[in-house]
This record gives sequence, structure tokens and C-alpha cells, in this order.
Amino acid sequence: MSVCPETERFAALLRALKSRSGMSYEALARKSGLAGSTLHRYCRGTSVPQDYGSVHRLATVCGATPEELRTLHRLWALADAARTAAAGVEEEAAAAEARQEARQEAEEAEEAEEAEDEEEEKAEPGGEGQAVPDIAREPDPEPAQAPRPTGRSRRRRLRTSVVTAAILAALSVSAWALYSARTPSGSGGGGRGSGDDRPLFSANCPPVIAMGEHDECVKGVQRLLHAKGADIGVDGSFGPQTLRRVTAFQVLAGIQPNGVVEEPTKKALYASRVRMSVWSQEKVRQRVREVFPEVPDKAVAIADCQSFLDPLHILPNTNGTRNWGLFQISDARLRELGGTPRQALDPEWNIQAARRLWSRDGDFGDWPHCARAAEATPLTATRPPR
Repeated sequence: MSVCPETERFAALLRALKSRSGMSYEALARKSGLAGSTLHRYCRGTSVPQDYGSVHRLATVCGATPEELRTLHRLWALADAARTAAAGVEEEAAAAEARQEARQEAEEAEEAEEAEDEEEEKAEPGGEGQAVPDIAREPDPEPAQAPRPTGRSRRRRLRTSVVTAAILAALSVSAWALYSARTPSGSGGGGRGSGDDRPLFSANCPPVIAMGEHDECVKGVQRLLHAKGADIGVDGSFGPQTLRRVTAFQVLAGIQPNGVVEEPTKKALYASRVRMSVWSQEKVRQRVREVFPEVPDKAVAIADCQSFLDPLHILPNTNGTRNWGLFQISDARLRELGGTPRQALDPEWNIQAARRLWSRDGDFGDWPHCARAAEATPLTATRPPR
């Protein structure tokens, strides 16, 4: 099985990290929570994970440095994009096969109709091998009318319609496959050759823009995010803040939140009407105090410690999960509360979710890392009623 260059580079770095760790696949599987066979496929390059979280978890177990993690994230993004492109080629090949089958079926139907027509001609008066009676005809008193279509001509018309419909159906399948491969989401076309008014699609920008890059393409991403209301600097450096804003935009736009800017995200940055404007810090403080009347100052201190009162704050964990929004609701808690990342980025939903978690025991035990901030305001409230 041939491996594309992007996937091979990604797999090579994984193999290097695995080798340096000195651990066997079985040991890595136990520590990372992944199946040993899955690790084999990743390191051989025969499979690329759809989500970066498992890769991050594996690299962390291997002792990857922050710089290696950034490089790995970029290589994964390129390999994932290459895998998507390969899937598009397979769809196009399937569409071509469907067109060929449709043509063959149409030809077989036409041959069958022609054979039937020949048999009918032999059976009709005047057909091959039969004499036509010589009957004198009187002039028609009425003007000549167009002859009614015979069964043969009706079948020919039907056959032509069937052939045309089969070809059109095959062309429709082909068009759908090409559209699915080349425009995975968003509206409008797009591609490397149509970047006159969309610089991210020009030849000057790579297919995937990811963490660790520093160039004008990153500036373009930052400008587009800023135009949609995001609080972001335009410095051309794809760092943690840009990663958070890209991920938040993807969640709001309904795109797989992988934190990299590839074709679906580029299209959405140009075409989506998503707005990233959020509550001001003052409005956040006011609402937190209203929802936590028993411990208003402590609740504000916890939110400030967790997210700097930024409703779109997203923090990745070393195990591949994420924390979302003002109170940094974890993926596990989000599932428990029946919420989604999009809801967690809504400040009102996030504050109410934090209130539900706090109400269980009347404390902020779900946020142990902000204990110091919370200790500045001693808890004096009584446990709320269940």
C-alpha cells in the first residue's frame, strides 16, 4: 500500500517519538488509552486519525516537547487534508464507473429494441418476405393528415428517452461526487485557482494553515476573524490565541473543530454570516453575580481564573479533550449536562451550567485549579436546596 508524502511525514514523527520513549506498543496503548493495533496503523502511515486529540495524547505520553507538539499538529492537519482529497478521487472514480455502466445498459437496451423492431418489420404487411396486395385507392376527399405514430416509432422515442435519462443520471452522480470532494462544506465554489478576491485560496497560501506558522496567510485568517467580531490581534503569528479563535469559529460555523484552517474553514471565513461578538467583561461579571447570589465574588473569581471572562475561551487538555467557555466546562461534564460545544460558548448557557455543577455540593470542586483565586473570597453561603 502506497502512502502519500504528507501521511509518511506524519507517521515518521510518530515513529520517532515512539522510539525515543523506549516503550512498546502495548505500553503506549495502556498509557494513552488507544488500541495497540490503532497505534500500529498510525505509525505505519496506513491510517490517519480523524481527530487530533488521540495524536496529542499519544505524543504527550511519549514526552513530546511543545515545539514537537506544534509540528505534529501541523503534519496531522496536512495528512488529514491529503486523506480527504484521496477520498474525493475515489468518489470521482466511482462516478466514472457509474457513467460507464449507464452507457453499457443503454447500449444493451438499444440493441434489444433494434432486434425487436426487425422482428416486427418481418411480421408487418410489406415487411421482408411478404407481398403487398395491389389495391387501387381512390383519392382522399379530405386533406392528408400526418400518419399516427406506429408502435415502432413510439418505442424508438421511448428508447431515446431512456438512453438520455441514463446518461443524465450518470452525469448527475459524477457532478455530485465532484461537488462532495471539492466543496465539503460552505457555499460557493473555491479552489486554488479562484483566489483573486479570496487570498487564502491563492497559490501564495498553503492548503492547510495551522499552529506555528508565521506569514501573511495567517494575517489573512486573523483579519477575517476580526471582521466577524473576534477579539484577536493581527500579527501574522498562528499561536494559542489564534488557535482558540479558529476553533471557536469552526464550532459556531458548524465545521469540525480541529483548529486548522483548511478548505471548509477558508470557505466559511469568506461566506459564513457567523458573528463572534461576545459579552463584555463587565456584562459577564454582572450576569455571574446574578446567577450566583450566594457567592457572587467567588463565582466571578473562578470565571476570571478559568477564562479571563472570555466567553469564547477554549483550552485543549493533554489527553486530547477540551474545556469550553467562561467556566471552562470539560467535554466530560458537557456530555453529562447534555450540552454541546456550541452551547458551551454561549455565555448564558455556560453560566447556568456552572450553577448546576456548583449546586450539587454548594462548592466549586469542579474547578480545583482555581482554588487560589477562590480562596480570596471565603465561602459563607449555605448549601442551596436540591
